[in-house]
Amino acid sequence: MRFWNVLLAVALASAAPALAQEPDRTVLPIAEPKRPVYTEIDARNAKPPPRFEVTAPKGAPNIVIILIDDMGFGTSGTFGGPVPMPTLDRLAQAGLRYNNFHTTALCSPTRVALKSGRNHHTCETGSIMETATAFPGNTGQIPNAVAPVAETLRLNGWSTAAFGKWHETAAWEASISGPFDRWPTRQGFDKFYGFIGGETNQWAPFFYDGDAQVELPDDPNYHFLVDMTDEAVSWIRYQKALTPKKPFFVYYAPGATHAPHHVPKERIAKWKGRFDQGWDKVREETLARQIELGVVPKGTKLAGKPEAIKDWDALSEDEKRLFARQAEVYAAFAEMTDHEIGRVIDAIEDLGELDNTLVFYIAGDNGASAEGGMNGLFNEYSYFNGVPEHLEDLLKVMDKWGSPETYPHMAAGWAVAFDTPFMWTKQVASNFGGTRNGMVVHWPKGIRAKNEVRRQFHHVIDVAPTILEAARLPEPKVVNGTPQIPMEGVSMAYSFDDAAAKDRHVTQYFEIFCNRAIYHDGWLAGTVHRAAWEQKVRRPLLEDVWELYDVRNDFSCSNDLAASNPEKLAELQALFLKEAEKYHVLPLDDRLFERFIPELVGRPDLMGGRTSLTLAGGMTGMTENVFLNVKNKSKTITAEIEVPAGGANGAILAQGGRFGGWALYVKDGVPAYDYNFLGRSRTSIAATKALPPGKATIRFEFAYDGGGMGKGGTGTLYVNGEKAAEGRIEHTQPTCFSADETADVGIDLGTPVVEAIGAEKKSRFSGSIGKITIEVK
Repeated sequence: MRFWNVLLAVALASAAPALAQEPDRTVLPIAEPKRPVYTEIDARNAKPPPRFEVTAPKGAPNIVIILIDDMGFGTSGTFGGPVPMPTLDRLAQAGLRYNNFHTTALCSPTRVALKSGRNHHTCETGSIMETATAFPGNTGQIPNAVAPVAETLRLNGWSTAAFGKWHETAAWEASISGPFDRWPTRQGFDKFYGFIGGETNQWAPFFYDGDAQVELPDDPNYHFLVDMTDEAVSWIRYQKALTPKKPFFVYYAPGATHAPHHVPKERIAKWKGRFDQGWDKVREETLARQIELGVVPKGTKLAGKPEAIKDWDALSEDEKRLFARQAEVYAAFAEMTDHEIGRVIDAIEDLGELDNTLVFYIAGDNGASAEGGMNGLFNEYSYFNGVPEHLEDLLKVMDKWGSPETYPHMAAGWAVAFDTPFMWTKQVASNFGGTRNGMVVHWPKGIRAKNEVRRQFHHVIDVAPTILEAARLPEPKVVNGTPQIPMEGVSMAYSFDDAAAKDRHVTQYFEIFCNRAIYHDGWLAGTVHRAAWEQKVRRPLLEDVWELYDVRNDFSCSNDLAASNPEKLAELQALFLKEAEKYHVLPLDDRLFERFIPELVGRPDLMGGRTSLTLAGGMTGMTENVFLNVKNKSKTITAEIEVPAGGANGAILAQGGRFGGWALYVKDGVPAYDYNFLGRSRTSIAATKALPPGKATIRFEFAYDGGGMGKGGTGTLYVNGEKAAEGRIEHTQPTCFSADETADVGIDLGTPVVEAIGAEKKSRFSGSIGKITIEVK
């Protein structure tokens, strides 16, 4: 016995140095070892210390998160929907389908929760960044205490990159002045290629490589989804060519299938006639497939539709034609998105890395979007400005749907259909139609089970803890000097090879725009405070009507038990309030369009109440949240320019683009001001004489009528102090011009406000611009 004790002691002693060198990964960055002090003069007689290098645990997997935008549970064929998605199918057949996985019901909150492993209010992201308020839980400023999993991986030896949509940067920080703390490259990503806001024009995006604006190529077939995929594939190949032993983390989050639904016409043509049966029939067909696939239990009933959604058979023939076309475009967009994702997966497989790559393919960051209203939208910004679009106008542009001439969205009836078997949609956090999203997990080296369904309740906050367990990393306690709030999700790894494993995520609150719910141990209680298409709340907060569902036996939330089991409902309502207090959900805030206006809700504004802004040549890419607000008020624009010999052409100052905005410009030497009201009416106030060569001062004054938001006014153009033109502008946009079009000096980036001068390089001002001053009253 003594011999074996001695042998064990020797073994432990020999292992001690190796154990001592194992880094402490709970404090990040990993501390560098103390540098030795040498007394030897000649380097030939000294031995250098081992090189310090942070490396991932041996055999650690690559990680890929794919997050599609605005796709409902009943969209993909993988989960019984009408849209074939071969890449999602392929991964599911060699992996796992999760049919009880949930998001927050809205984009920014889901994205922050996904990467942090904490609830969205813990991360100060109670809603989208543009509707942040002064209340804790809703400030829109992600705290340092909720470091994203990307930063944990980066500081543990992974290469990291994000492609596509971000929408996690505080609205007032999205400018060249920063701060850049909440930009992707300060949130754990070595590489970022994408757009900062909530959506983008796929044909003419405004986006960044890191924090540098990307100039669009002169390519009539350009599409951002293809471009971002090219970049992702290239980056992955670079990593494995230069550092083959280093694992990578890719966050691939296309703007698809969020509006605008932009798709090449040849892809749309493949879908002609495939939705002529209408949304009611599509719901029935989808549920039947879901049951057959086993992603929905046998006996599941189709939940009812919201009252506002008409029966397909009650629609006019014109409505049917228009709405079917909208679904064709959306389906083509979804199919294209899966195709591009397939290119990323193929690249990983070609490198021999797919077996040891943990892939989370999440088909939606919330339910399908009903923000298109009852008729759909030719221009989505009509919705954000509270301006209706009428059927007769939409029919005229039906054949252009999905093209660069449109910024389209589909009718809400399709959102309900693509959320089958549930009733509700995006924004409605109180119903699984808003929060249930299909997810596939694929990792051949780490998961033995293949082509199986997992039914455990899980939430988007569970992804980050799962990644850490798979990567064999501890949850960090301190990151970049800041003590961390513990992750609030649970790892899903326990379910990988055990279909019957008992649920570990048993309680979860939901809240978006006061649509709120609580899930606990197989029960769901919630209330719909306002649907996405409704311009006002249904009733005061304290008078909201709650529903109760036993989701262990009622997958689709079709049997409301609130009246028959008031005791259970009261128990869950009390639990919601407890969780809401714990996670900074309270106070609830049901203000609508007011939340877009910083001064009304206490959100920081980069302009800080200023009434003037002075610009200079070369200042471009200023999004609406970092530019002087010229809406619903009088304004004066004064531009000091120099006209070259031969005359001037191009944009002096433009804000917005083809789907809403304004521009001060020169065409064939003649100065003018144009106002583009949501792409449906354009007013031009132009001088009659060309500017002579030399210096000139162009001034435009707009006298707002007042009397509320979105009113008209009188515009007057002056050249060198003399009145040159005057005209009426009957309507103005009250809320916003664009989520991604910008204000630009000396050029009009993206799409053109004024078609006659074009955009990008075509619109570049041929003279020089000294300074431009904008003043508002």
